[in-house]
Amino acid sequence: MNPRVRCVGGIVFDDQGRLLLIQRGHEPGKGLWSVPGGRVEKDETDVVAVVRELREETGLDVRPATLVGTALRGDYEIHDYACTVTGGTLTAGDDADAARWVDSAELVAMDASGQLAELLFVTLRDWDALPRT
Repeated sequence: MNPRVRCVGGIVFDDQGRLLLIQRGHEPGKGLWSVPGGRVEKDETDVVAVVRELREETGLDVRPATLVGTALRGDYEIHDYACTVTGGTLTAGDDADAARWVDSAELVAMDASGQLAELLFVTLRDWDALPRT
């Protein structure tokens, strides 16, 4: 049995209540949209990993707060944290092909057309973390 790979993600909303998503540039889920995040490196805390991953993937500086929820996806154990933007400029980088803010209607349309990572919409809904606009 393979040990689970610990990962983190950042659930970030802008001032308009839109959710930050990235389009994955690599497997797993290449081409699909998801919340930004990635693997926790050796000797790294979740908080440090969230800050690093969001900076690498989105160009934004964030301050992580509470754990919103944990999702299991295959070998990946993903811990998603609510984050507040503290600086930076939104730009896709590192493992992300694109980064953007999406409102509720856009997220529903992306889910309906199969553009979102597996179970992302349902998970965000269950966590009460959908866009507010």
